[in-house]
Amino acid sequence: MTGVYVAVAALVLATVFGLIWRHRSGVLRARREGDVERLDAAELGADLGDRATLVQFSSAFCAPCRATRRILGEVAGMVDGVTHVELDAEAHLDLVRRLNVLRTPTVLVLDASGRIVRRGSGLPRKADIIAALGEAVV
Repeated sequence: MTGVYVAVAALVLATVFGLIWRHRSGVLRARREGDVERLDAAELGADLGDRATLVQFSSAFCAPCRATRRILGEVAGMVDGVTHVELDAEAHLDLVRRLNVLRTPTVLVLDASGRIVRRGSGLPRKADIIAALGEAVV
């Protein structure tokens, strides 16, 4: 009988974890107070945007990365002075470790000076990217 209780408890915990994971996926969070992490053109291998830069860490077999690439490209095309830079996580392990990128896609929103304003992992919504740009462009 205790085996049944263990199985039920495991199912409940897995369900709760899954719901939390799904709720947080794709959400762009504000940087933590005191964080002043910056990225420059040399680290990214591309010029920063005049107003903001959308940085995407991707991997070869990541299905959500393709959709994220499309969304970020569309937003960068809509807003003047915004650039989209996609980085292969495996080829940029130094940045992955430094920025604590745990999964792909991970999106960073940088202001004109390269300061990280927002970050999130998972497939973002276009509206969230546009809202985050509003903070970066201020």
